[in-house]
Amino acid sequence: MQEIQKEALLKTLEELKSKGYRYLKYITAVDAPDHMEVVYLLANIESNVDEVVKVSIKKSESERPSVESVMNLFPAADWYEREISEMFGIKIEGRKTRRLLLEEWNGDGFPLLKSFEWGKEYHKR
Repeated sequence: MQEIQKEALLKTLEELKSKGYRYLKYITAVDAPDHMEVVYLLANIESNVDEVVKVSIKKSESERPSVESVMNLFPAADWYEREISEMFGIKIEGRKTRRLLLEEWNGDGFPLLKSFEWGKEYHKR
């Protein structure tokens, strides 16, 4: 596992891809008490080895946490980036498409954050 700064994300993933890690298994996020984490799992199909890359992002009262889009390297990142953006509130910089996963979402906040308050009516029907 590699823990990196968000500024090194694209370079790190480019290096891994050049070393045979060409398959993106998933991207997910973690809401830790004082920071957010974005976790990338890459696979090298030829050697049957996985590599985890974790980026920690400080939480801020004034702005949403953010990371760069990796869709230029891994087009399969589209769905995952949309999910972490809508569910965790992490802004994905450099995305060309703004299409939402939750088209009818009209709630406030991000459902997978620990601070999210459940129990309200959020969906139009």
